[in-house]
Amino acid sequence: MRTYLKVTFNSDGAKPSRVRDALAGLGFQPMHGAHDFVYDWPDSSDVEGVLSFGDQIHAELQGLGCLFEMETV
Repeated sequence: MRTYLKVTFNSDGAKPSRVRDALAGLGFQPMHGAHDFVYDWPDSSDVEGVLSFGDQIHAELQGLGCLFEMETV
C-alpha cells in the first residue's frame, strides 16, 4: 500500500526544502511525476489508519503555508 501526496506551495509559506524535510520525518520520499511524495506502508492498513496518518501529515505541515492532497492505494 502507498500514500501519495501532491503539495501546493505558497510564496508566503515555507520553502519547498523545508516541506520536504518535514515530510521525510514521516517517512515520505520525494518523487517525480504526477505526485510529489510517496510513503510505502510496511503493512496494509484500514481506513482509520489512513485517516490517522492524514492527521499526522496535517499536524506536520501546519504553519508551513502549503496545501496537500493525499491519495492512498
